[in-house]
Amino acid sequence: MNKSELLSQVTEKMKLNHSRVVSKADVEALLASLVEVTQNALAKGDEVSLPGLGKFSVIERAEREGRNPRTGETIKIAASRAPKFSPGKELKTAINLSR
Repeated sequence: MNKSELLSQVTEKMKLNHSRVVSKADVEALLASLVEVTQNALAKGDEVSLPGLGKFSVIERAEREGRNPRTGETIKIAASRAPKFSPGKELKTAINLSR
């Protein structure tokens, strides 16, 4: 599903399930704000929980040695931080019920 499809489906769900008429522009603004707030929280090291969906957090990766696949030369890979997503129970259940 791409962004345009996501916006269309969320707009339709709002109309059908919540009796709220919202425009695609409103949904797009909400999505952009959600992404920005999530990025800022993760950059500070906070976790972001979305009930029914899951939790975003940050993991620390230690410095390690790797190899250049082309030359076989050993290189150092710098320590870094990476985002992690842990799906919630409701998401796991929904995915397994759809089989």
